[in-house]
Amino acid sequence: MKRPFEGRVAVVTGGAKGIGLAVTRAFARGGAKVVVSGRDQAALDEACAEVKRDGGEAIATKADVAQEADANALCARALEAFGKADILINNAGVTKDGLLLRMSDADWDQVLDTNLKGAFHCIRAFAKPMVKQRWGRIVNVSSVIGLIGNAGQVNYAASKAGLIGLTKAVAKELASRHITVNAVAPGFIETAMTGALDEKVREGLKAQIPLGRLGSADDVAHAVAFLCSEEAGYVTGQVLTVDGGMVM
Repeated sequence: MKRPFEGRVAVVTGGAKGIGLAVTRAFARGGAKVVVSGRDQAALDEACAEVKRDGGEAIATKADVAQEADANALCARALEAFGKADILINNAGVTKDGLLLRMSDADWDQVLDTNLKGAFHCIRAFAKPMVKQRWGRIVNVSSVIGLIGNAGQVNYAASKAGLIGLTKAVAKELASRHITVNAVAPGFIETAMTGALDEKVREGLKAQIPLGRLGSADDVAHAVAFLCSEEAGYVTGQVLTVDGGMVM
């Protein structure tokens, strides 16, 4: 079986659930050693146990990437455990939905601090060893909401749009060191939240998607894996939508 990430070390923030867990599995199946981070220790332990049951290698590091010290510690942990860090996936994210006129500063700050500032903290930490080794792959998990907006999600939309700007600027800064920086923008993905929706609502979502179905976490993971592959070495500063054609 082809193992395209053999010898690589991948770090996945928010890597124990949903899209992040699918990304963690994809890298582990591809032969990478994976550092999984998040704020839920039990979920982190279960994700690593699952990887190990499948014959992969993963370690868990509890971290709140909104905190600079946690992001720095995550990088230090990866270097301590595996000696390097080749791939960084910024997937950690939260939502605090609400209409603009009712949104508190606290709800705005929490979403921007985790979704956008957290990615900044991690990129700044991990860029240093990547620059030294003159190779790296960084993928930021944005959203189609960052491209088109959504009522009731001004904080989330701003954070995900900000990730796209961050992606393009960092891609220009790090390209000379053979580090590519890209983003994926998932559309409507099958999650616990969408699974709990009324069937009529789900059908309404599907009606917006030319391919006629919600995506899976694996659909996103495959796109992330491609952007981190050797085959994508000439792709940087790009946004790959994974949305069944919803945004064209």
